[in-house]
Amino acid sequence: MKFTISKEAFLSALQQVQHVVSSRTTLPILSNVLLRAQNGRLELSTTDLDVSIAGSVEAEVETEGATTLPARRLATIVRELPSDEVDVSVDEKNVAHIRSGPSYFKVMGLAHDEFPPLPVFSEAKEFRIEQRVLRECLRKTSYAISTDETRYVLNGIFCAFKDSMMTMVATDGRRLAMVEQELEFPQSQEVDIIIPTKAVNEVQRLLDDEGELIIKISAGQIGFDLGNYFLTSKLIEGNYPNYRQVIPGESRERIALEREPLLRTLVRVSLLLSDKSNSVKLHFSQDNVEVVANSPDVGEARESVAIAYKGPEMVIAFNPEFMMAPLRNLASDEVYLHLIDDISPGVLRSGSNFLYVLMPMRVNS
Repeated sequence: MKFTISKEAFLSALQQVQHVVSSRTTLPILSNVLLRAQNGRLELSTTDLDVSIAGSVEAEVETEGATTLPARRLATIVRELPSDEVDVSVDEKNVAHIRSGPSYFKVMGLAHDEFPPLPVFSEAKEFRIEQRVLRECLRKTSYAISTDETRYVLNGIFCAFKDSMMTMVATDGRRLAMVEQELEFPQSQEVDIIIPTKAVNEVQRLLDDEGELIIKISAGQIGFDLGNYFLTSKLIEGNYPNYRQVIPGESRERIALEREPLLRTLVRVSLLLSDKSNSVKLHFSQDNVEVVANSPDVGEARESVAIAYKGPEMVIAFNPEFMMAPLRNLASDEVYLHLIDDISPGVLRSGSNFLYVLMPMRVNS
């Protein structure tokens, strides 16, 4: 195998696929990237047996062929090469000779036929969606994914394609983020799946502001076809809890809040919190909310924010990190906090398609 490629294109492609590679693996081949040079392109693939990614870039191919090389080491070498052009040749023993300007590297590889085959999606359900829209949906929900591995069905995003709507939900039991997006697809394509965290993180990195992608779903697998890159992942098997039942019904108060000023206030007030005392109180009174953090061992912080509020006085406490997470990931200037009382979950809404349920914290007055 022999090809010439631009350093920038080679490095960019390696950086896109190397994240999948596990640093702790018992199979040496899983630390490698599969390189295949053919038809004027260099194809690159990596896998950890759960998540796989394949991409391709233009290259001048002199001799077609395939090999596998250590992914992270190869990316490090290419990043440091002195010239804009890179020549790579690989002999029959899978030894790669990399030349760029005055630099020469010899890297030991492994045979390409040892590399695990990537999943095939022959009879898959397909959904077309704008990359920008999917990225927005994932950004609004992914921070609420549970990291508790004992409840593995919560270690991902639940995604339902039903009634011409794509619904995404993430929860860790103490908060829940949900976004709904209209999407055209035939009724026969309706399906519920759980996409694991690693696949969510990887696809968010690949998504762009422009263009469309195709989501492919087959038995136990999902694929994201972005044109130059194709990401595949195993799905989480199991039944996702009934999230609809934790969304409160009618609220007594609907309070308009400016997102950015509220976020800045929460950031400042949270500076006084400690491990023992990790809640902020929101004290609502006429046209005002006072945000208070009180740690007996550290001190106290309070800040008032002017709001349009005409309801009765109310004090409710939330975990500040949980309250700040959606505010960081929304783009709208205004959000609405729906409250029933000081012991019922609060609901943060933005636009017509996003809601966030937040359990209150019990604190001594």
